Amino acid sequence: MSVGLLAVVDDILSAALKASAKSAGVVIDDAAVTPQYVQGITPASELPVVAKITLGSLVNKFVIIIPIALLLTAFAPWVLPFLLIIGGTYLCFEGAEKVLEWFGFHHEHADDGPRNENKLVFGAIRTDLILSTEIMLISLSNLDAGLSLGMTLVILAVIALLMTLIVYGAVALLVKIDDIGLKMAKNPSRRVRHTGTRIVRSMPAVFRVISVVGTVAMLWVGGHLLLANLGEVGVVFFSDMLHGIHDFLAPAGGVIAWIGETIVSAVAGLIVGLIVVGVVLLIGRMLGKRPSFTEGGESPVQVAAH
Repeated sequence: MSVGLLAVVDDILSAALKASAKSAGVVIDDAAVTPQYVQGITPASELPVVAKITLGSLVNKFVIIIPIALLLTAFAPWVLPFLLIIGGTYLCFEGAEKVLEWFGFHHEHADDGPRNENKLVFGAIRTDLILSTEIMLISLSNLDAGLSLGMTLVILAVIALLMTLIVYGAVALLVKIDDIGLKMAKNPSRRVRHTGTRIVRSMPAVFRVISVVGTVAMLWVGGHLLLANLGEVGVVFFSDMLHGIHDFLAPAGGVIAWIGETIVSAVAGLIVGLIVVGVVLLIGRMLGKRPSFTEGGESPVQVAAH
């Protein structure tokens, strides 16, 4: 009995890891975006705010996203590719906007004074709803066909818990590691002080690396979602192109084929994202408004630079 239970648990964990693998770009972005919401508040409030956002993320996944995803799977599975196309386009848009920031196309944000924690938490949970929806839809689309409703629910629940723990565990570490470094820098031991100083000085670079990796991953995942799911709704040219590139490079090895397919997906994602940014700016200009693309404030790179 225990061996059978362990086998079931192993199957669930294996399916969860396999299904969630392609959501890595969104997971990295989620971890890179969230620290901005605790910038400017007192150090004592940072972890409680992260805890509130974590709870909100779990509510998003278990109360909103998973039930809707299961209903769509049961009654309208044809909707899923369209939702993934919309989600992929959104990721391309967000990734392209961040690339534009690298080249100096920043958007101004007014200083609103002291930051309201309730508003910060609400803004973070709203952003999490978008990113968590992407994670869960991508994971759902990569589950093996023929799974029962109960098994699908259990696997999605495991994915939801794992992704939440990974993202907000990383966020908690990121927002407190500079405090850890500062405490180490005051240690009587010269070696500990030196290590603490290095930690504090390295944090801006850490945030930059996270931002760059997250942006590239978003463009790759967003572009791949868009191209692959266009094929699912009848526009097969782009999905056939991806398959053709993979088959062409396959003799050079699986890694080379994957890299080639990933580069094409990322470039396609960047092109689509730039087009969407241009359309949004054009519509904003026609309406006499200047859109702000940053989710709730400054990007982690800008925050780290302060």
